[in-house]
Amino acid sequence: MGKQEDFVLRALEERDVRFVRLWFTDVLGFLKSVAVAPAELEGAFEEGIGFDGSAIEGFARVYESDMLAKPDPSTFQILPWRGEGPATARMFCDIVMPDDSPSYADPRFVLKRNLAAAADKGFTYYTHPEIEFYLFKNTPEPGGEPVPVDRSGFFDHTAQSMGSDFRREAITMLESMGISVEFSHHEGGPGQQEIDLRYADALSTADNIMTFRTVVREVALSQGIWASFMPKPFTTHPGSGMHTHVSLFEGDQNAFFEAGAEYQLSKTARMFIAGVLRHASEISVVTNQWVNSYKRLLAGDEAPPYVCWGHNNRSAMVRIPMYKPNKGQSTRIEIRTLDAAANPYLAYAVVLAAGMKGIEEGYELPREAEDDMWSLTERERQSLGIDPLPKTLHEAISIAEDSELLAEALGEHVFDFFLRNKRKEWEEYRVQVSPFERDRMLPVI
Repeated sequence: MGKQEDFVLRALEERDVRFVRLWFTDVLGFLKSVAVAPAELEGAFEEGIGFDGSAIEGFARVYESDMLAKPDPSTFQILPWRGEGPATARMFCDIVMPDDSPSYADPRFVLKRNLAAAADKGFTYYTHPEIEFYLFKNTPEPGGEPVPVDRSGFFDHTAQSMGSDFRREAITMLESMGISVEFSHHEGGPGQQEIDLRYADALSTADNIMTFRTVVREVALSQGIWASFMPKPFTTHPGSGMHTHVSLFEGDQNAFFEAGAEYQLSKTARMFIAGVLRHASEISVVTNQWVNSYKRLLAGDEAPPYVCWGHNNRSAMVRIPMYKPNKGQSTRIEIRTLDAAANPYLAYAVVLAAGMKGIEEGYELPREAEDDMWSLTERERQSLGIDPLPKTLHEAISIAEDSELLAEALGEHVFDFFLRNKRKEWEEYRVQVSPFERDRMLPVI
């Protein structure tokens, strides 16, 4: 065993840890957990913990179901919400087959494989997410309307605000787990919050997002409220996105920075953006994976429905943040399509794959969109050569089915399962009779 494993085993004794939760994520982005006793951990490091992969969404068919969860000691943290007394810790796992080969169905491996491909070209991939979510007073009932915890708006500061108390406790808990928070504030919708995580390598960020969602839900429940990352819970209020700032580094140098270039963007950055734009519709099924995701994109409210880029243009799909003099290392792009309910491992993997394709193929960056996309007519957008993103999950699936880039980035197993699952979701949604239809039609027809 290595130094990290030894550190974990010592920490178990020193911190009186009685339970260790081994975490991993299914293909749809739901967190899975199995608890082991500390005495079992040394064996888990060496051999993994066996489980039935066919019981996990998208992992395996029944006849190839044996899988192993191998804990990653670098992700060891005490769970602060477990209270006083004997402690509970967690580690993320890599999923492997009985012969110790990686499971191609493991979303964490999908991201690691794409990171390794970028590393072969000399690049390290960093991400910095701005995560939005709603807080409700009640646990939503089937068919019922959730009630927000407040009626505040963007950046509002109100006395005795439940949201600010919530954010303070959640951030304290996140930082106790080694997850650095950069900003937090009330967002535009009633009860809507935003917490921004500090930039890190994409694998750490994806692990941090999975932890973040768990912490947010735990803190909400402890305060008698409910947290949701649903992309568009209300018809008339903004959706919840996960705008993500992205950069590539070559060693210690930001590969997106070039002094004196337009917006200080290097040729590498421009080709990366071109790749993300050209393949945006193909990867939408992953970056916006739910039926409800497309309600957010269609609504505007800082959610981009069109494939374009712009400098400090918040209606663009890719925004170039304002350059700070003498801060070349912070040069980055902001991708605004992702929503807060995406599987972060898969979403970051396909964004990287699209950007790297742009670099490898030398894509030309199209003309910058200087207008407010929401204020233009369809004809005006067409004249500018600006295409729409998919308008529904069905449209996103249809485009993704023919995407070589997506199949390569996800791997055949995840690609096939993911699209099969999304087709099923669309069919289930399509046959539902909505309150909108009843309200419109029953009184008059």
